[in-house]
Amino acid sequence: MRADIYLVYLLLRLLALLPLRLLHGVGAAIGRGLLWRHGRTARHTAINLAIARPGLSAPARDALLREVMAESGKSVTEIIKVWGSSPARALALVREVRGGELFEQALAAGKGVIIAAPHLGCWELLNYWLCSRTAMAILYRPPRVAAVEQLLRKVRGALAPEQVRAEGAGVRTLYKRLAAGGTVGILPDQKPRAGDGQVAPFFGRDALTMVLLPRLAARTGATVLFAFAERLPRGAGFRIHLLPAPAQLVDADLAVACSALNRGVEACVERAFAQYQWQYKRFSADGLVSPYDGAGRLEP
Repeated sequence: MRADIYLVYLLLRLLALLPLRLLHGVGAAIGRGLLWRHGRTARHTAINLAIARPGLSAPARDALLREVMAESGKSVTEIIKVWGSSPARALALVREVRGGELFEQALAAGKGVIIAAPHLGCWELLNYWLCSRTAMAILYRPPRVAAVEQLLRKVRGALAPEQVRAEGAGVRTLYKRLAAGGTVGILPDQKPRAGDGQVAPFFGRDALTMVLLPRLAARTGATVLFAFAERLPRGAGFRIHLLPAPAQLVDADLAVACSALNRGVEACVERAFAQYQWQYKRFSADGLVSPYDGAGRLEP
């Protein structure tokens, strides 16, 4: 491991001694500070909230924006607690599991399990929880800084999932895993590359949506479960949620299947709305009118 990455690791271990409530407080302050600066993150968040909650009054919309920005900041600082602690100590932060029986039943069925984990709550802790129960491979895009992968391998330790690159060979690995009854994890709201997606509604507006997950499910017969780790108030810990996927997710018509995929993401988001990664430019793609710039701009 590079010396600078090891120093970051040691710093994480030290800062992880701080209470989660304090780390969340710092994160909330950072998030609100970004809102005060009126930068791109705050603007994109406001536009997305206007799309997802069009009926809110101006005061209610402003209050929701402040809450979302605070939760966004918490999502950054809580990683210190998860990555800086041992996996066992991090898992001790899980206070409740809802839908855990669905996961156990899916594993017992032996037909493979696809975990659709949106950008919601604390997905790193969700990874720990899942990997503590079964071996898992996750589809990912390599970080821009290669050294970050070294840090991820170090902090995740024995509960590290197998990381499969989002490319041809990686996709074939996922098919093999599922055919053998294994478990794979995919971010269902990751915007696909141009030409690799299907336009489908997401919170009432067209968004380019991945086709990989519906195709994997349809071709392998694997069980699809949506999952996320909800952040509890006042640093009390986290609640794991597992939800069944809409039946139409495996429809032969990709437009129908991708609409169902987005409904599954929406069902998760509605359970912890402010904890979703609303700063993501989800509604911009080739062929779509972007709400973030130009003639299609939607004022928050």
